[in-house]
Amino acid sequence: MMNLNRRAGFTLLELMIVVAIIAIIAAVAIPKLVGARSSANESNAIGTLRTIATAQSQALASGSIDSNGNGAGEHGYFGELSGLQPARVSAGGVPAAGIVGIDELDPSSLVSGMGNVVSRCVQRGGYYFQIWLPGATVGGAVPGLAEDPNGGKNAAPFPDPDNCSTLWCAYAWPVARGSTGNTVYFMNQAGQMLQMNNRGAVGYSGIAGGPPFDAAFSTANDMGSELPLNGLLANDTNNWTPAR
Repeated sequence: MMNLNRRAGFTLLELMIVVAIIAIIAAVAIPKLVGARSSANESNAIGTLRTIATAQSQALASGSIDSNGNGAGEHGYFGELSGLQPARVSAGGVPAAGIVGIDELDPSSLVSGMGNVVSRCVQRGGYYFQIWLPGATVGGAVPGLAEDPNGGKNAAPFPDPDNCSTLWCAYAWPVARGSTGNTVYFMNQAGQMLQMNNRGAVGYSGIAGGPPFDAAFSTANDMGSELPLNGLLANDTNNWTPAR
């Protein structure tokens, strides 16, 4: 005989219990998912910096950028290395802007996707990246010059040709600190990669919140100075250590 007293649906108490269980599961699972994504983004950031270092070495060895015409190669910006912006050229031995449609690197050292520069930065996998090239030495210090807002260098001041044959650096920092990543990374021409945990009260985050060029150097306004190792302090006062 059919049971006419069978319930249809849940009682309010049962629904509240189900909702509570779902909330508990979410509270446990979501932080783990965010943490896993952050770790993956940080690993990708390290890989991207190494790719940049390889591209810089290729540009230097090929002599594809030579803004004083002395036959020695120079390091480049994202826009130049990707071939999306004309590379710097020599105008009578003086650095000048390359001509669109003529002076782009072909073949390029970086994939074109890494030439999509916005506000002097490239975004990949939850991180922003920025390349700094050296200006002319002033009073024994080497200033850092960022590329144009949309990539490359189409107007003065241009990087110093001699210093640009030996120096460059790049930083990687999270798009949203604590969400897309935490750690900030640094790479230079010697292949030295440093990291900083970025967990202080004021950290690097967002497209307008990246490190200044001298953040991971021991001397302010000098990208020719030593790195903050062996007891030396970083210019930004953070604790930078060799990347693991």
